Amino acid sequence: MTALLTGRAPAGATASGPGRLWRPTPFLVFGGLFWLGMTLAYWRVPMCCDFGQHAAVVERLKADLLHPAHPMADLPGDGSAYYSPYAVAQALFAKATGLTGWETVKLAGPVNLLVLLTGLNRFVRALTPRPWAPVLALAAMVLLWGTRTAWWSGYLGLLSMTGNLGYPSTFAIGLTFWTWSWTATGPKSLWGHGALGALCGLILLIHPISSVAATIGVASFAVARGGQPRTVARCGRSHDDDGEQPHTRCGQSCRRAARVGAAPHRRATVHWALAATAAVAVATTWPYFNPLTLVGDSSVDGIHRQLYTEMPARFWLATLGLPALGLRWRRDHRDPLVLMFALDCAVVAYGWLSGHYTYGRILGLTLVPLQFALAIELAAPRPWGTRRAALAGAAALGAAVGFCQVQAGAVVPRALDPVGFDQPPRWPGYAWAAARMRPGDVVLTDGYRPTRSLPAFGANLVAPAWPDTSLAEEERGRRLRAVRAYLAPESTRAERAAVVRRYAVRWLLLDPAQRVPPEAVVVAWGPRTGEVLARVGGAGQRRT
Repeated sequence: MTALLTGRAPAGATASGPGRLWRPTPFLVFGGLFWLGMTLAYWRVPMCCDFGQHAAVVERLKADLLHPAHPMADLPGDGSAYYSPYAVAQALFAKATGLTGWETVKLAGPVNLLVLLTGLNRFVRALTPRPWAPVLALAAMVLLWGTRTAWWSGYLGLLSMTGNLGYPSTFAIGLTFWTWSWTATGPKSLWGHGALGALCGLILLIHPISSVAATIGVASFAVARGGQPRTVARCGRSHDDDGEQPHTRCGQSCRRAARVGAAPHRRATVHWALAATAAVAVATTWPYFNPLTLVGDSSVDGIHRQLYTEMPARFWLATLGLPALGLRWRRDHRDPLVLMFALDCAVVAYGWLSGHYTYGRILGLTLVPLQFALAIELAAPRPWGTRRAALAGAAALGAAVGFCQVQAGAVVPRALDPVGFDQPPRWPGYAWAAARMRPGDVVLTDGYRPTRSLPAFGANLVAPAWPDTSLAEEERGRRLRAVRAYLAPESTRAERAAVVRRYAVRWLLLDPAQRVPPEAVVVAWGPRTGEVLARVGGAGQRRT
């Protein structure tokens, strides 16, 4: 008791003995509070955007684990990249607990966030022992983006987290941080490299575009840790530096030293070859799809072009980390964060020049070297010099601008919002419509929100909202044209009946401004939007 009151250890106690009081690290405290706050913020946002797609994946796997249907249409799902190990694990959990797809995705949010935060902490601590660095890295990662919202899967700004914590991309980024931390500390054995490669293959299966940045990070740390050792023999000369053959001047002793110096290189080459082999083996033996077939796929490039056209507004605050990254480059030209940033920028540039704009999706992880280098620099113990103090002031101002301009709505509810911060989307729910449908029923609609929400409840669409490798884009385009033809004001009853028969349509979900066909039977109206749910086809026959 005396020791607790005075703060002095009892006689004979050591730092590792019974007299030492456990104290949580700064990240355990602030990271734990962040986990709790973001979990609540995520749960208060209703289903929106890509949420329905991921919930639909769980529903299809629950219905048929070995041969799931297309996530959004009444079609085979063979080769769909959505059926990853992550999705299969979610489906098994949902089947065991009886949860629906959307409930499972909601519950995945805090789990994914835990993987992300522990990975971030482990990665930053692999870069520096400074205890406040992980806390500052987390703050930089969620605040230092830009002054225009970047709401994309895999973009971990504070506001976008309220929508995408339950997505596979968040889990994949958490695994990426764990992978980088493992590479930074160095797997010690042949089998350790094999396990590291298998983890990279798993990330490739879970979220292919994030795996590009993950692989770049692993390569950067491998180069930084590797290098070219200097072979110094008894003569004191470093033969690797002057290009001489060891035997030209120094004889047998130098040849022996050269062989000893080359051994680590050969061993490292074998280890990394095994890692690459393990990654490819894990990725290509997955039974649901082969991620290597996605290379060169341009079906979603058009959607991602805006990542480039709006790049400055979305990401400029992260450039506050450039001075810190520059300091790291001055200290070590092979610094892993510097290499990582340079290679990520090269991939982003390739995406712009080639027209494969999907590569812009790695911009979220491209900012990490900037954000984390800044955090590590500002975690240095005081006293600070003038330059570091100025950098800290600029970072604090940038974080304040980012929070107030874009991110504050994530944690400030609309009811308590004094100035009108940007808020997460609040889409209307479609449970009212799904309650009247059977699993597998086909719905014809062209509404942006219902096409992305209804599949979460087990319904199928005539035309899927997103491209998918399990469905040729030509067929998806044909189905989109059929939906437009059906809903066209000039369509005839015979033309509409042909579409209904061809795609086994059971339901229409129409905007209030759209005309309800005379042969359709109105069943319900949306309580918030006034959208119309009507039956057609066999389901629409009146009973006498």
